[in-house]
Amino acid sequence: MTAAETNEPTDLPGDLGTARAPVVVAIDGPAGSGKSSVSRAVARELTFGYLDTGASYRALAWDLLDRGIDPAEAGTVIAELPNFAFAIGTDPADYYVRVGSTDVTDAIREPRVTGVVSLVARIPEVRAELNRRFRALMAATSFGGIVAEGRDITTVVAPDAPVRILLTASEEARMGRRSKELTSESAAAVGAALRSRDEADSRVVDFMNAADGVTTVDSTHLDFDQTVAAVVDVVQTETARTPHGG
Repeated sequence: MTAAETNEPTDLPGDLGTARAPVVVAIDGPAGSGKSSVSRAVARELTFGYLDTGASYRALAWDLLDRGIDPAEAGTVIAELPNFAFAIGTDPADYYVRVGSTDVTDAIREPRVTGVVSLVARIPEVRAELNRRFRALMAATSFGGIVAEGRDITTVVAPDAPVRILLTASEEARMGRRSKELTSESAAAVGAALRSRDEADSRVVDFMNAADGVTTVDSTHLDFDQTVAAVVDVVQTETARTPHGG
């Protein structure tokens, strides 16, 4: 259990707080779909925990770069996994990412990390080990539920989650949102980076098509608040028809 979880509330409003096991809300989607910011807002709205699985891959990439290890050397990366001391805050009000004693919450978003994270994320042994850690974090949360977002979360990490959502948007909408976030980069650069990320991610998992049992929320024509409301509605609908803890 992480330090941030020790003070997590356990009483939740309505029926969502009666589950014996945490209600897992799994959210996947392409880059620029808003899944991180939306997932965190949904977690706040429902008084759930929040798990950003993508941050772990970024933290691993940062750790390798910091220690002078080539992320492209799969064998070396796999050998270093037992030494990857990673911690993440799952309280949406107290989010942090640490490697050892170093706070890397901001550092893992640097371009040098973004440029190599796909190299480590596509190594099967890396995904298997980090997926194991994700499942442990979700099971250990003292919140009544947890919103977990990231690649193949709905199909591999938490395929039995009572709520599984694919949050998507058109390429044009995703490019527009990314451009607003990355104001120092040109629209062309943002578009090229987004397409490159989509191409790299597609080699690992199909993130554009919902698997059986996964609900698609298309945010192309929704603003942020509307998207959060749409996801919350799916969570409430699915948890109402699914026995808690099952």
